[in-house]
Amino acid sequence: MYGVDTNIIVRLLTGDEPSQSAKAKAVFKKNAVFIPETVMLETEWVLRHAYGFDQEEIHQAFLKLCGLPNIVLQNPQHLLTALQWYAEGLDFADAFHIAACRECGEFFTFDKKLVRKADGKGNCRVREP
Repeated sequence: MYGVDTNIIVRLLTGDEPSQSAKAKAVFKKNAVFIPETVMLETEWVLRHAYGFDQEEIHQAFLKLCGLPNIVLQNPQHLLTALQWYAEGLDFADAFHIAACRECGEFFTFDKKLVRKADGKGNCRVREP
């Protein structure tokens, strides 16, 4: 199994550097590919800020990426839950944080917008301390 960094996934999804994109595609064809949660978080940020992808483009790209038969995710349930909430309007990182805390009773934040948007998402109550 291979682990991959954000830049490998970005090249795979954008194709912006032809020689690196070809190498990235080859990595995904060779063996099982492990994608850490931190890489998914960083990839979303890079696609949004550096490449101007919108939420729907990122959501679709991640669904396709995660649907590849040889992908191994650090915690698939966290990511799939985060992607669902992302599609419903939560920030991707916030959705991932809350999905990872699903066994917690509460998730504390000073972000009032997150408190409002996270209402009803999962078993973990999001609130200010």
